[in-house]
Amino acid sequence: MSKDTMKKVTAGVVSGFLNGLFGSGGGVVAVMFLRNITGDEKKAHATATLMILAMSIVSFSLYAFYGHIDWQTGFKLMPGGIVGAILGTFLLKNMQNTKLKKLFGLVLAISGVVMLFS
Repeated sequence: MSKDTMKKVTAGVVSGFLNGLFGSGGGVVAVMFLRNITGDEKKAHATATLMILAMSIVSFSLYAFYGHIDWQTGFKLMPGGIVGAILGTFLLKNMQNTKLKKLFGLVLAISGVVMLFS
């Protein structure tokens, strides 16, 4: 197996594992891997959404099978999530790569602090 293929397989396995464990948390790691693989910040974020889609379908199916989904809350949050996704996509298109990296890092840092102290 080539080094490039090994990188991609590792990115997929690690991202998928974290997605299954945390519920789409694998997308964060996917972006970090994809930056290195694609060499492009925006392409890394956009490609990660493709990975997240596939990983989330599998994780969702298993979560549903095991009864771990709060359906009422999920359906109430979906419209806002869809609007946010549309807005975020338009913002990504127009954002400079350096600003995108910094914003992504800031969101991760804030999320980490909140998770540690909640």
